[in-house]
Amino acid sequence: MKRTKRVLLGAGCALLLALSWLVAVTAESDAQKQAKLLEQAAAYTADEIYVRAIPLLEEAAGYEDKYTLAAEEALKDAYLHMMDQSGYPRKYTNLLDKQMARKDADPAVFLEAAEYYLGINKYSDAFTVLRSGIEKTGSPEVTALYEDTRYQYRLNRSTYQDATATCNGAIQVMLDGYWGLANAGGELVVPCEYKKISTFSGGQAVAWEAGELIGVDQDGNRVALFHGDASDFTNYGDNRLGLLIDGVWTLADGNFNTGGVPLQELGMFSNGAAAAKVDGKWGVLQADGETWLIQPEYDGIAMDQLGRCYAQEAVFVQKDGRMLLIVDGEQVGEGYEDARPFADGWAAVKQGGKWGFIDTEGAVRIDFQFDDALSFGQHLAAVKVGDLWGYVSLQGEVVIEPAFLEAGSFYEGSAPVKTGDGWQFITLLEFKKGAAGI
Repeated sequence: MKRTKRVLLGAGCALLLALSWLVAVTAESDAQKQAKLLEQAAAYTADEIYVRAIPLLEEAAGYEDKYTLAAEEALKDAYLHMMDQSGYPRKYTNLLDKQMARKDADPAVFLEAAEYYLGINKYSDAFTVLRSGIEKTGSPEVTALYEDTRYQYRLNRSTYQDATATCNGAIQVMLDGYWGLANAGGELVVPCEYKKISTFSGGQAVAWEAGELIGVDQDGNRVALFHGDASDFTNYGDNRLGLLIDGVWTLADGNFNTGGVPLQELGMFSNGAAAAKVDGKWGVLQADGETWLIQPEYDGIAMDQLGRCYAQEAVFVQKDGRMLLIVDGEQVGEGYEDARPFADGWAAVKQGGKWGFIDTEGAVRIDFQFDDALSFGQHLAAVKVGDLWGYVSLQGEVVIEPAFLEAGSFYEGSAPVKTGDGWQFITLLEFKKGAAGI
């Protein structure tokens, strides 16, 4: 009896082994399944019956084997033919995301995804893809597409009679002879109803309102009132501004408390310092209103449109008709014909009648070739070529062709430019539209 059981057990095991071998021999491999599915799908796509081809291709792409990439490429093509129907755009982009996420992702996938997003005006998605592709693959082709598109811009609708330079997310703009504040993209946030308004800093600006000197927040509320007689004021920064009282400039804070040495001229405080003039000479004054960062012994100080002079521990001082670069209290180089203050790494300087760019060590970073220039802001600098202004990149290439009567520096992806209609704002497509507030 026991022997019979052993015989039966052995026979059963042999049968199971034989069946397993038969299944193994006759079963299709994943690659064979993919090939069959692709063949079936090809017959449908040849007849443009994509709705039946897609499930077959999705099944084929679900296997990780020999024909996976071929299945994915055929599937993307089928999705593109169905893009006008709900759900297929998301299927297409999900497949692109899957391909881009692979460790050995093909640069061509990043190019395909970026071109798709650019084609449907989803610029933020396109630039995200391109930056990721550059970081992951280092592809020259992906880099080239990024550089070719990153400087494209749109011209915003807002138009003003005048505009200054963006500071702390706000820019002074004029409408109908009155000043207000717009955000970096040119959208008005403080109405143009003041005879003069300062830059915005620390939650407020300073303005004339009905003959009174007031502090105003971004909602137009009064936050301070000057109880005195001032005939002018400087731009506001670092909780400091200058008030012109009886012909003398006096330092004040945002609540109009005054102090410090009396001055003949005063610029805007930035980075804890401002250009100031006393006894006929210019120096750089610290925010306490009494300590000189650079002694007042120069004929002038290079300031930007807002009155700022000091950045990156550097300032340009004028002596004997030359602009001298002072960095951390020491002169660098032999001087220039003219100069703009440092911003975003480099400064615009003039030599031999042309403008170029230097770093704080005095090294020339972009040769002297422009008729005028502003220092950099967001890796772009406004430059004048002939009678018109455009923008140059850090590589020295003119990437926004000269087309404007005047131009300002970029901030948060936007810059003020003067067209035949007045002052408008251009915004790089790489940047999202700015927030409505300051």
